Amino acid sequence: MHPCVFIFFSLLFLNLVETTTANQLVAVEGGGDDANGVINKCLDKERHALLQFKENLQDPKGCLSTWRADEDDCCQWKGVMCNKQTGHVTQLGITVCDLVGEISLSLLNFSYLNHLDLSLNFFHGTIPTSIGSLTRLRYLDLSSNNLRGTIPRSVGSLALLTRLILGNNNLNGTIPWSIGSLTELTYLDLYSNSLYGTIPKSVGSLTKLTFLVFSDNSLYGTIPPELGNLTSLQRLLLGSIGSCRAENLEWLSHMSNLEELVMDGISLATANHWVNVIPSLPKLSIISLAGCELSQVMYPYSSFLNSSSSVVTLDLQNNSLTSSMYHWLFPLTSNKLRNLYLSSNMLDGIPKYLGNLCSLESLTLNNNSAVVRFPDLLKNLSGCASLTLQTLEASTSQFTGSISDDIQKFSSLEVLTLSRNKLNGSISEQLWELPRLEIVDVSFNYLRGDISENIGKSKLISIDLSENPLQGVPYTDHISSLSYVKSIDLSSCKLGPGFPKWIHALKNLTRLHISNSRISDTIPLEFWDMWPSQLRYLNLSSNNISGEIPDLSSNFDGNSVIDMSSNNFSGPIPNVSSTLVLLNLSKNKFNGGIFFLCQIVDGFLEFLDLSHNFLMGHIPDCLWHFKELKVLNLGHNSLFGRLPSSVESLIKIEVVVSIANLQRVEHT
Repeated sequence: MHPCVFIFFSLLFLNLVETTTANQLVAVEGGGDDANGVINKCLDKERHALLQFKENLQDPKGCLSTWRADEDDCCQWKGVMCNKQTGHVTQLGITVCDLVGEISLSLLNFSYLNHLDLSLNFFHGTIPTSIGSLTRLRYLDLSSNNLRGTIPRSVGSLALLTRLILGNNNLNGTIPWSIGSLTELTYLDLYSNSLYGTIPKSVGSLTKLTFLVFSDNSLYGTIPPELGNLTSLQRLLLGSIGSCRAENLEWLSHMSNLEELVMDGISLATANHWVNVIPSLPKLSIISLAGCELSQVMYPYSSFLNSSSSVVTLDLQNNSLTSSMYHWLFPLTSNKLRNLYLSSNMLDGIPKYLGNLCSLESLTLNNNSAVVRFPDLLKNLSGCASLTLQTLEASTSQFTGSISDDIQKFSSLEVLTLSRNKLNGSISEQLWELPRLEIVDVSFNYLRGDISENIGKSKLISIDLSENPLQGVPYTDHISSLSYVKSIDLSSCKLGPGFPKWIHALKNLTRLHISNSRISDTIPLEFWDMWPSQLRYLNLSSNNISGEIPDLSSNFDGNSVIDMSSNNFSGPIPNVSSTLVLLNLSKNKFNGGIFFLCQIVDGFLEFLDLSHNFLMGHIPDCLWHFKELKVLNLGHNSLFGRLPSSVESLIKIEVVVSIANLQRVEHT
């Protein structure tokens, strides 16, 4: 998983944990008896304020169904927690409810509120500027909504606040200087907004912070060295924050508790000594410095990974690094490194000692421009790393040579992607015998030979051998044992002339792409009769397949794609499923009318191409069904009559190539 995706889901998980904990407290403690058996209902003023808050909201999930005017005790309402002695509302947690509306000023009536969580809804509008009057707040989470506008300066008045979570909104403006007044803050999350300006130096006053994330914003300027005052910090996430730079990273050396450092996209071109800072961070386990212009840095000798044995994930992608990096990066043979991301650099191979990383699970080398022999890569990884490596990605690079028998040493391999290289020769039969292999993509190479019958011994889920001059397919008895496979792409492989009989045996197939595979045959009836119920994508284009197509109205569920263009199909166009999003039957020999379109009710079709056939008759006036249609091509047929008025209902149409090519159609 890429670190940016990991950051989003880890933040979401942490917020859900907090939300769940808060809701459990509400459910257990809200409105109960105190130690003396005294029951204090909520105050009438606050009950009315809650009803006013609800009045302005859409509540599709019914989360606020217990909030009723005829219920006197709002302390018993879902998401509400009160002080048992005073009856004041102290906690309000309404999350994952899809609530729509603005944050009502009625919330300001809750002067004793210490916990407010409205995350994971659809609140819009701005954060009320008077929110600073809720001076007892310790926890404020408004994340994952559609809030816009600026972060109010009044937030700085919430002196007791320990957690401020405003991530994943549409907030803009600058980060207010007043945020530095929140000296009790331990958790600050402004992730994924449109904030701009510089990071205020006042953030350095938040010395109790353990978690700080400004990622995915539009900030600029220099990272303030005052961040070095945050000596309790465990996670510092500054990835993709805009056009920021760090002139040096000496301030990082004070963060001895730091466990995760993400600075993707921040220029470190002048931070020559960052490599020497890393050993001073003994707890650091995740380092992500993708796109940091590291190629411009002059490196002194350093064995920082050897000293920082806690490092588990290292991301140095998109830095134009050359293989000279290895003299300072990898003078090690044993550490805890599991994930190494080196894509989008200029590495001409890897050293042998990389194969001695005995915990290595994931290695990415995509988009490297130097020419490297793939067999050499396998040999250099053949140490203890070959026993632990689960993911090897090296697509869109310059790898040459074959997939050699050394692949058999990688007994833990689950994912192998080598697409768009210059691989040639054959695919070792040992590849298909790897016991854990699930995903193989070697598309767009120059691999030759037969597709091995050993493919049937694997537990593959996805196979992509497309755009290679491979030929032949194994017997049905072999490939039908691929009971787990969901996606097969053999386009431009030499499968013909017969139609592959093994397809109907793959019961879990969701995607089949065998275009341009030299098939000159009819499709056997059992293919249609034993259609995999989960199939969502079917591409048989650019072959020489003939015959008629039976009714397909019940063959697809969910948004689906059919491309049978550039074949010799004939007969009438069959009825098709209303769930199709793309239908391309162009360049065939279909005849008859196109009234099948009227059988599609409330369709999701976005792309329809029936051009270059022998279709005739009127264009039926039922196009209003196709509210999502963007591309329509009916040209080069024998249609006639008036263009139907329902064409005007195609509100999303972007490309119409039918009118110019239709013969004998009257245009209104």
